[in-house]
Amino acid sequence: MITDIINKKRLGKTLTKEELEFIFNGYLKKKVKDYQMSALLMAICINGMSDEEIFNLTDIFIKSGDVLDFSDIKGIKVDKHSTGGVGDKTTMVIAPIVASLGVPVIKMSGRGLGHTGGTIDKLESIPGFRTDLTDNQVKEEVKQIGMVVTSQTANLTPLDKMIYALRDVTATVESIPLIATSIMSKKIAGGADKILIDIKLGKGALIKTKEDANKLSELMIKIGNFYGREVRTMITNMDNPLGDSIGNSIEVEEAMDILNGKKGMLTDLCIELASEMVSMGKNIDKNSAKKQVIETINNKNAYNKFLEFASYQKGDIKKLKISDKKIEIKSDREGIIEKIDALEIGKFSVKLGAGRENKEDKINPTVGIKLNKLVGDKVKKDDILCTLFVEKEQNYDYICKYFVIN
Repeated sequence: MITDIINKKRLGKTLTKEELEFIFNGYLKKKVKDYQMSALLMAICINGMSDEEIFNLTDIFIKSGDVLDFSDIKGIKVDKHSTGGVGDKTTMVIAPIVASLGVPVIKMSGRGLGHTGGTIDKLESIPGFRTDLTDNQVKEEVKQIGMVVTSQTANLTPLDKMIYALRDVTATVESIPLIATSIMSKKIAGGADKILIDIKLGKGALIKTKEDANKLSELMIKIGNFYGREVRTMITNMDNPLGDSIGNSIEVEEAMDILNGKKGMLTDLCIELASEMVSMGKNIDKNSAKKQVIETINNKNAYNKFLEFASYQKGDIKKLKISDKKIEIKSDREGIIEKIDALEIGKFSVKLGAGRENKEDKINPTVGIKLNKLVGDKVKKDDILCTLFVEKEQNYDYICKYFVIN
């Protein structure tokens, strides 16, 4: 029966809800093996899924665990999700901004997937920071400080958690149906009233073409409508890394710098995303929301909200550590940086230990990459392009080729 289902999808046919339930719930109960599920995921990756299959699989994911209810918390609860990129620390910036303006933020985040970093891994680089919160702890934190960022609670879409980990190590990450199902099952089960999806597009993202980004956008909105949720999407660029830091601890530092007033393209993006969320949460136009967002950054309310949030979840920011072993990568030519290859930089950060190559791998939170030069910057020969924070020192000069200089 299992092989029949795998073969049916391999041939590009549509699976019934009963067939999807049989194999996916079988995997949840450990009656279906990793290699069998991997084969099905690859068939889905290659042949896609119909809307009906996607709705059914989303429903199976949701019903594999609890559905949270935050109706007793005042206000419109807004959630935001990014489809993943290199150096994407937007959640750590946006959530405190939005919460500081009185819009409750309930954020269930994931770990790193492939070459893309995960918010939970980044937050766990703060010594003591807890992400394994119970449903009651999630509710209490939102009531107390207006926001929470947590990993999926123990029984929230447990099936997605298992599939997510398997996709990460079986080259089945870049599947639009699987991306949509994973994200939207968590968002619906997570209890948010309204959802903003930041679809990353470009070489360093899971989504590589505008056509696929539009497909994913339409699909997310369709799933939202199916469950009676307002979903808005923004398609944003990920050809180059977001910001100037790639890693875990190092990205927490950059997020704090932005909340402290650091300017740049990443700050501009965070302001746009936060304004969209505030607009949704307060039912106001985006320009009015944007004024409030800029004000809460300028008066340090958003930064203080981040500190309150980190402390509430038992994190000790003062103990945040970045490796003291540094390697400076210098330019071998003069010119202007036209591009920084986000995909290769992301893969390189995984090799340093900032991500996982296997399910069982442990992340080293202290390693990472600091970009000393960004796209558009002029460089001279021997200028420092980036600084590597490493576990062991060796020759990494080949990273130069990830910077396109003309």
